[in-house]
Amino acid sequence: QVQLVESGGGLVQAGGSLRLSCAASGRTFGSYNMGWFRQAPGKEREFVAAISRSYGNTYYADSVKGRFTISRDNAKNMAYLQMNSLKPEDTAVYYCAADMRPVNFYRQYDYNYWGQGTQVTVSS
Repeated sequence: QVQLVESGGGLVQAGGSLRLSCAASGRTFGSYNMGWFRQAPGKEREFVAAISRSYGNTYYADSVKGRFTISRDNAKNMAYLQMNSLKPEDTAVYYCAADMRPVNFYRQYDYNYWGQGTQVTVSS
């Protein structure tokens, strides 16, 4: 089992950058596939990015490709989401997710473990 805690959210102007962090408990962090999802007010939670446990393969939603970068540091039990060129439509609560099983990286229901979320607000 793993516990996840996100941090790094905040208020930023359009075009700015933020780096979200996800701290994980436990000694088997390297065995988990990691994902970032977001939920805007009145909308369903949607996939943002994911990174595999084995080879660090990365996956992105089309809406963030080229602007966001997911990474992980297994030695520190940390996952990150670097967000550049932020847009007002990126405003949402961002969630970190994890699962040890093979997953469809894009599907939220394939992840068993979730953080509490961190708010990102992008002003125009």
